[in-house]
Amino acid sequence: MKDNDKTRPVGMMDSGLGGISVLREAVRVLPKEDFVYFGDSVNVPYGTRTTEKVQELTFNVVEKLRQEYNIKAMVIACNTATSASIKALRAHYTDMPIIGIEPAVKPAVICNQGGRIIVMGTPMTMRLENYQRLMNMYKDEAEIVPLTCWGLAEFVEDGIRDHEGLRKFFDENLKPVLTDDTESIVLGCTHYPFLKKELKNYFGDRNILLIDGSKGTSSQLRRRLDEEGLLRDDDHKGEVTFLNSSDDPKMIELSWQLLNMDLD
Repeated sequence: MKDNDKTRPVGMMDSGLGGISVLREAVRVLPKEDFVYFGDSVNVPYGTRTTEKVQELTFNVVEKLRQEYNIKAMVIACNTATSASIKALRAHYTDMPIIGIEPAVKPAVICNQGGRIIVMGTPMTMRLENYQRLMNMYKDEAEIVPLTCWGLAEFVEDGIRDHEGLRKFFDENLKPVLTDDTESIVLGCTHYPFLKKELKNYFGDRNILLIDGSKGTSSQLRRRLDEEGLLRDDDHKGEVTFLNSSDDPKMIELSWQLLNMDLD
């Protein structure tokens, strides 16, 4: 039986801290809602794990938030976890909205003016159904180049301190696929938006559009809450609670830093 209490919080999770890029947008779109964010930093990255393991980890987090916080909706703010688990989650939890995220290939194609689109993502995101479906859907509408990024999310989990290592990563992985006509880059992992400044510095004078899925996911969350009659309509100012599988207090501190970071 569904619980129609609108004051219950919205749950959100990611393999670590990257999903806070989605949380930032959700807080902006839904300022009255309370959010409980769980970062599974002990098990980051999900993108190099098996599908079965990612499903197990994702279900464990969702069940924890249901049992301990009585969440009214769940956002899987992780491209890898969405690809691996979203169908099974929706089949199992039929009493609440489950919102996922996927690489923002469609928005990139819609605004494309004929240049190259690069899609950056984790190894699992790139090989699973969601991404393959998107590639097949838009392969004839634009030049879309996949770029599997082993280890890039960890720069965010470490607090983006290793700038020399990050530039080396871009030199070895991104530079070979950058062309003069590269028009946009899809940030297909929720960690990557926190690297926008570093990416823009790396591009120099190149005007390359960076696109991620946080706006679409947050808009979908708002639609689903409205459809289910779960949108808060009082004068409450929303609050955020951070949880992490790591017992290192620095992870919560870093979570707040990322929530308030200037990405422009």
